[in-house]
Amino acid sequence: MGRDLTALFDPASVAVVGASDDPAKYGHAVAFQALRADGRRPVHLVNRRGGTVLGRPAAPSLAAIGEPVELVVVCVPGSGFEDAVDDALACGAKAIVGITAGFAEAGPTGLARQRAVVARVREAGALLIGPNCLGIADNTTELYLASDRFAPGGVALLSQSGNLALELQLRGTPHGLGFSRFVSLGNQADVTLVDLVEDCARHEATTAIAVYAEDFGDGRAFARAAAAAGRPVVLLTAGRGSASARSARSHTGALTTSADVVAAACRDAGVELVRTPREMTVVLAALGAGPGQRARGRRTAVFTDGGGHGAIAADAAEDAGLEVPELAAATRERLSAVLWQQSAVGNPVDLAGMGEQQPLSYADTVAELLGADEVDAVLMTGYFGGYAASDGGLGGGPAGGSVLAEGETRAAEKIVTHLAASPKPLVVQSMYPQSPSCRVLAGAGIPVFAATEDAARALSAMARRPAGRAPELPALPAAAAPLRDPGYHGVRALLGAAGVPFPAAREITGEAGLLAAAREFEGPYVLKALHLLHKSDAGGVALRLAGPDALLAAHRDMHARLGARSYSVEAMADLSDGIELIVGVQRDPRFGPVAMVGLGGILTETLRDVAFALAPVPARRAEDLLRGLRSAALFAGVRGRPAVDVSAAASVIERITTVAAEHPEIAELEVNPLLVRPDGALALDARAVLG
Repeated sequence: MGRDLTALFDPASVAVVGASDDPAKYGHAVAFQALRADGRRPVHLVNRRGGTVLGRPAAPSLAAIGEPVELVVVCVPGSGFEDAVDDALACGAKAIVGITAGFAEAGPTGLARQRAVVARVREAGALLIGPNCLGIADNTTELYLASDRFAPGGVALLSQSGNLALELQLRGTPHGLGFSRFVSLGNQADVTLVDLVEDCARHEATTAIAVYAEDFGDGRAFARAAAAAGRPVVLLTAGRGSASARSARSHTGALTTSADVVAAACRDAGVELVRTPREMTVVLAALGAGPGQRARGRRTAVFTDGGGHGAIAADAAEDAGLEVPELAAATRERLSAVLWQQSAVGNPVDLAGMGEQQPLSYADTVAELLGADEVDAVLMTGYFGGYAASDGGLGGGPAGGSVLAEGETRAAEKIVTHLAASPKPLVVQSMYPQSPSCRVLAGAGIPVFAATEDAARALSAMARRPAGRAPELPALPAAAAPLRDPGYHGVRALLGAAGVPFPAAREITGEAGLLAAAREFEGPYVLKALHLLHKSDAGGVALRLAGPDALLAAHRDMHARLGARSYSVEAMADLSDGIELIVGVQRDPRFGPVAMVGLGGILTETLRDVAFALAPVPARRAEDLLRGLRSAALFAGVRGRPAVDVSAAASVIERITTVAAEHPEIAELEVNPLLVRPDGALALDARAVLG
């Protein structure tokens, strides 16, 4: 069930320590907001000088209040923070909000102070938000302990930035977005982002959870909490473009960035990842829409009253990951019956000026598109709203504007009726999003945007996952016995025991061993110099050695150049009709093992055609990743080549990623290449890097 945070969000009483009449102090803003709900619960103001604050008597200390206080907000300078916390615990506080800064964010000394404070709070059975935070608010319990007001609504906002939270408040207002809760995360010394997501998921008044986080703490736990939330979770995070700490000892380390890791975790957990506050607002507006907000798929009908808008919207929809297929013949026939001859009925559907003559044609077209079996969602774009706009439209609007305005408003009302009868996602882009007719749509829960790209992004969020399909977040397996031999053959043995197929191979240190290996299995052979970083680049791999003589000659040449400590003699795999893949797993400090799959071989870093997921990766998910690659068409066979067994490759990927997840001591595990052929898959090389 997670931690009980009732004392944070619905306390029986509140005290603000450091309350002040000085508008420049945070204790002034918090005290002012706290007093807004003075009738809901006792609100005590504490100032060491006593007297009055904001016209209210102020106690000189918590003890002077003379009764227990359940929630205490501490707004004092850093030197007095520990004493204030001790006083709060002594007066029975069950929750503390630490506004005071100067702890873990200030360096090792501050971190030590922070840990000591948390230990005291936990020993007392209490909770601590922060320190170094900007307060909390809960509109459902009339708890106002932040510097600003947040309009009431269904979004729980958990943010490490106060200013970003205020921007989201401002951007959400035109879309009718409001907030059930606001929590400034601060240093997450005690109560963490994970605790808050779990609690907000149990909060009936919260319909969506918006997160701005720079530090996830336990990222895997965050992903689990988000996947189990049962309501949309939207994440904005910083630093996506910077590379994570890399190891130069594998392609996986060179190719995996922090952005890849966060994106993989979000995709697997069903979290909507956004890049800007504006995009977060767009997605929240979309996910807060009315019935039918989740699409069955990505097939989108673009509907416009002007060719330019339709073309731009179709491109934007496809850029957002949606599909804009041609409509079925039966749908085109029905559209032709309600539109005039010059209207386009393919996709995009274009009224071609009919809206000015018959405003209800907007509603008639929407009805046909919502009813079409091959349409999962509708994007309406263009001038709709202009006829009812207060200025009459561009250049004063067309003649008879009032008549058209009335018709357009009736069309908006009809669209709402049709949507109720055939619920599917419908998003509108309008040149006049604040017009009366567009407000009719917005009032019914239909998202309306001024920008085409916003409308397309909103629709993509509504179609991200079909209704009823749960996030695919893998559980970490139990840890296995640690890998003792991280060498090439030790890693092969570890993977082979898990069912990963390899060609026959022997490790040798001299010519006698080399010739003995040649007698154990038939050629052609492969010779590899071991203990080199990039064997191929260094000339440490020789292929297609026909027999023992060729093998011996290659060994002498290679050893003279490289002087490796040992070599591997292997049976040469049949590379014809095969495709080389790479499968790697890197252990991220926040999210644990993260898998990478893609086109492999010596061109891996050049092609960079890879996909990511949290490990272990089930075979079904692995197959989805492979088929989502840019070069996935190769798997079906091109230029007369046969199709390869993608399912076999996916099964091997599951085994490799499971082994990596079972071994927390392995920082990176990589199989490159994994050869996938028409008759199965075979691992040709492997490498592990211990943490």
